[in-house]
Amino acid sequence: MLEGKIALVTGASRGIGREIALSLAGRRAFVIVNYNGSRERAEETVHEIEKIGGKAVAFPCDVSDFAATEQMMKELVKTYGKIDILVNNAGITRDGLIMRMSEEDFDRVIATNLKGAFNTIRHLSRQMLKQKSGRIINIASVSGVLGNAGQANYAASKAGVIGLTKTMARELAGRGITVNAVAPGFIDTDMTKVLPEAVKTAVTEEIPMKRFGETKDVAEAVVFLASDAASYITGQVLCVDGGMAM
Repeated sequence: MLEGKIALVTGASRGIGREIALSLAGRRAFVIVNYNGSRERAEETVHEIEKIGGKAVAFPCDVSDFAATEQMMKELVKTYGKIDILVNNAGITRDGLIMRMSEEDFDRVIATNLKGAFNTIRHLSRQMLKQKSGRIINIASVSGVLGNAGQANYAASKAGVIGLTKTMARELAGRGITVNAVAPGFIDTDMTKVLPEAVKTAVTEEIPMKRFGETKDVAEAVVFLASDAASYITGQVLCVDGGMAM
C-alpha cells in the first residue's frame, strides 16, 4: 500500500498515464494528474480515481518548459509538503523516416520526452534530497532499447531517458532515492489502435507472447517500483514488452 504518499504522474490524462494514476490511487496514494492538453480528460481521470475511493487533483503544466516545470514543483511542494513518487510518463510521437523528418518534429519529441523528464527531476531532486526518500520512475520504451525504423526522434528520446535514469540513480542513491525506468513494448492504447491491421499483425509476430500488452501491465510494474518492495532496486530498466527486447 502507498497510503500517505504523494504521487505526481505527468501526462496522466489518458492511456498508460491514466492507468498508472488509477493504479497508484488504488493503493491509496494521493495522485497529482499532470496534463498539458485536455483539462476535460484530466478531470475524467480524477473522477475515475474518486469513483474507486481514491484522491486526486488535476494540475496543468507543459513539462518541456523548464521555468513552468519549476513553478509547478514549487506550488506542489508548498501545497502538499512533499512529493514521494514521480512518474515521468508525458510523451509524444512524430513518426517519419529520417530523410523526411523535420527539425521541428525531432526537437519537439526530444523536448517533451527527454527534456521533460530532465526538467521534473531537476526541479524535484532538491526536495527529495531533503526528504531523504523518493521514487522516480521514468517511462521509456522498447524503441529506446531496440530502435525502430521511422522513429529516430522517439527512439533517441527514450534511449536518452534510459541514460538519464541510470545517471540519476547513481547521483541520488546515497539519499534513499531510487530511479528506475519501465520500457513498454506495444501496448493497446489510442496510439496503437490507429495502426493498420497489417502492421499490427506484423508487429504481433515479432512479440514472443504473440499479443499486445494492456495498460494495466505497465501500471502494475510502476506500482511495484514505487513501493517499499522495490526499495533496493535502482538504475534498472524493466521491459514490459511480452519478451520483445530479450
